[in-house]
Amino acid sequence: MNTRRRDRPGPQASDPVRARAGVPPKARGADPPTPPLTRIVQGALDRLRAFDRRRPRVWDAAVTGFWVVAAVLDYTSGGWRTTAHEDVTAPDHLVLLMSLGFSLPLLWRRTHPLAVVLLMAPISLVNVWTGAVVQASLLQLVPVFQTVLRSSFRTAGAAALLFVVPVLSAGVRLPSGWGQEVVSYVWGLVFTVLLGVAVRTRREYTEALVERAHRLEHERDQQARLAAAAERTRIAREMHDIIGHNLSVITGLADGGTYAARKSPERAGQALEAIGATSRQALSELRRLLGVLRDDHPDAERAPQPTLDELTLLRVRRAGLPVRLELHGEPELRALTPGRQLTVYRVVQEALTNTLKHAVPSPAAVPEPGAPGTPHRPPLSATVALTCTRTHLDARITDTGTEPGPGAGAGAGPSAGSEQAPAPPQGIMAMRERAALYDGTLEAGPLPERTGWRVQLRLPLEDTHP
Repeated sequence: MNTRRRDRPGPQASDPVRARAGVPPKARGADPPTPPLTRIVQGALDRLRAFDRRRPRVWDAAVTGFWVVAAVLDYTSGGWRTTAHEDVTAPDHLVLLMSLGFSLPLLWRRTHPLAVVLLMAPISLVNVWTGAVVQASLLQLVPVFQTVLRSSFRTAGAAALLFVVPVLSAGVRLPSGWGQEVVSYVWGLVFTVLLGVAVRTRREYTEALVERAHRLEHERDQQARLAAAAERTRIAREMHDIIGHNLSVITGLADGGTYAARKSPERAGQALEAIGATSRQALSELRRLLGVLRDDHPDAERAPQPTLDELTLLRVRRAGLPVRLELHGEPELRALTPGRQLTVYRVVQEALTNTLKHAVPSPAAVPEPGAPGTPHRPPLSATVALTCTRTHLDARITDTGTEPGPGAGAGAGPSAGSEQAPAPPQGIMAMRERAALYDGTLEAGPLPERTGWRVQLRLPLEDTHP
């Protein structure tokens, strides 16, 4: 039992900072519950704010109606006479009109606060000059507060001036006994203005925080979209290489199967099986590519990137192209970064695919060995030699193709007898871009005496730029 208690983390272990500060264990627990009365008041205020947001006109009408009823009750009960000046000259119906004039305009206190203040100013002047201290005159502070809250400070100053001038003018008309009332009105104005400034400052600060949070969220989403777009572009480029390679293999297998069907049905059957396997792989890669490129599926399935260990699995072997792989410095090769291994793999794949596409002679142009009157051409083959030292990686891909076929594309060399080499095709340009990514170089061209084609890749093992 003791061991069980020792294994259980105590309050001090769970909060070492507060434990070092000397806070008692009981004080480090959960926050004390909110008193029931506080919860009731907070709930009521939250419901009122929610109702005000949903139906502001109804709320304004309710508030205005409350003050109209209060003003009428003050008039009918005669309560205004207890606070009126001794020299009051206002008739009863004028007092009623002034009470309604101070309460009814509150209906537009939020939409047109300055207009409400302008409307109440002459009524306030009549109120103080007649000596009738109508209690509803304090409602002038409501539009003044709204002006401070919603308008510029210059407009708020004008509203405050419209409120205080009629009050100060009462000292001219009724000098006796108005000092205390003037001080009360001025202090009420000061409190209203300060309260409006505080609420306005808090709202502006909150709005600034919300706007900053929205801006940061928008920037974060934008950066995420840009990163996702760049990643999709990179993956699409990788998939393009894979699909192009598979389709080239299928073409070679189909051509070879057609030729072998007349001589060896067994080999033709093997070619058809290889075509089926390669087609399924190409279809799978195509589906993955389409999933990557769709905006509503940014996390599409992605296959692991190939490494140098998969060079022996290149499907050009099954398409009838014998490939010999030579590795020199295997420990250094296996220590290459994944990015460099992928670059080497793609360059070798592109070079061998180009050999299969452009250097393989058509079946009609390759007669059987020993056919009368036709010289025997050696079978097409390729060699991949990888040499890795402490500083560089050299990859050399050569084939025994005598000349490229007509309409050669990526990776094919110039036609026999041409005096000037054409511009580098897209395949060679793509390989050079991959090599340049790691400050490498790539050269492609025919072997001496046009006995084949070579692609030479050289990559430094360390980045030359910071």
